[in-house]
Parts: sequence; C-alpha cells; structure tokens
Amino acid sequence: MELTKAEEQLMHYIWKLKKAFMKDLIDSFPDPKPAGTTVATLLKRMQDKGFVGYILYGNSREYHALVSKTDYFTKHVNGIIKTFFNDSVSQFGSFFAKDTNMSTQELEDLRKVIDEEIKRKKND
Repeated sequence: MELTKAEEQLMHYIWKLKKAFMKDLIDSFPDPKPAGTTVATLLKRMQDKGFVGYILYGNSREYHALVSKTDYFTKHVNGIIKTFFNDSVSQFGSFFAKDTNMSTQELEDLRKVIDEEIKRKKND
C-alpha cells in the first residue's frame, strides 16, 4: 500500500518528530498551514493503511510511525524498479548513472558505496 503525496508529506513530519500531537504536526507545515480537519483526515487514512499509530492521552492523540522511513523508501524504490525497469536492478542502475546528470565525483562516490557493499556481502 502506498501513501498519497499529501500523506507522504505528513509522514515525513512524523518520522522527523518521532512522536507528535496534532498541533505539532500542523506547526510542521509551512504557511499556509492546512486545516486541522484536513490533517485529521490524512492521519485517519494513514492509520487505516497501517502507517501510523497513536497513544491516547485523555482526549489527545500522540501519533507515531508504524513503518520506518527506510522500510517505506525501500519498498517504494523496489516498486519503481519493478514497474519501470522490468524488475531489473541493472536497468535501474544504468538509468540512474546515465540519465540523472550525475557529476563524475558523484559517480565515483556511488562506485565506492557499491564496492563497499560488495565487500560486505562477500564477508557475510
């Protein structure tokens, strides 16, 4: 299940704050801030999707993420690879390296990350 753009924006604030009441979330948005009812609707949909939980303190709810940012991003990227690159990580990597206007330094940095990951996996 995926988040809409509005839900994803709200989720980023939840990940950043770790725990947040409705007021904290509304305050996180740039001006003009969304209405409380809008944020409440987004939170309800995100709860139904299993992304957000809360602890009740009297009449107030303290919201927290049920899905980590890393897990969400990994699933999202894997979906892109499956949908747009025929489930081929190599095609994705080729596109990423060739078509995203990366500088030589960025490509070298990426190669270092890949080389380190290869070493790590060989030692596992």
